[in-house]
Amino acid sequence: MSTTPAQEVQDVQDGQDIREAREVRAAADALIAAFAEGRLDDYFGSFAPDATFVFHSTPQRLGNTEEYRALWQQWVAEDDFRIVRCTSTGQLIQHYGTTAVFSHDVETTITTRAGEETVHERETIVFARAADGSWPAVHEHLSARTAA
Repeated sequence: MSTTPAQEVQDVQDGQDIREAREVRAAADALIAAFAEGRLDDYFGSFAPDATFVFHSTPQRLGNTEEYRALWQQWVAEDDFRIVRCTSTGQLIQHYGTTAVFSHDVETTITTRAGEETVHERETIVFARAADGSWPAVHEHLSARTAA
């Protein structure tokens, strides 16, 4: 995972709890690193079991983490899908009490039977504080990023 120096926690609300914002940043960083490094148990473990997923590359919303994991396994079985690298830039955290919205630009290089491809996307991940104090992701929305 690669980040830029300007990606400090941005205080977007008066009175934001900086400690919690840093916890959300750590949760987001861990999720992105697990994705980039192909650590699938850690990656899928970053999501609540009932998290939902909206991807521009799939025709339907995925209703839970197990559905997403099954789709990922299908990609691997059918196309030898693998993440080569992932870079996150333009990160923003908006903290709203027990919920936080993390958005960023993502450049991901993947490999399949067709070869290597780099995709440019925008992603929003919603985190919610759990009873144990952790910040699992409860929703992910991925959009294609258009050229400037």
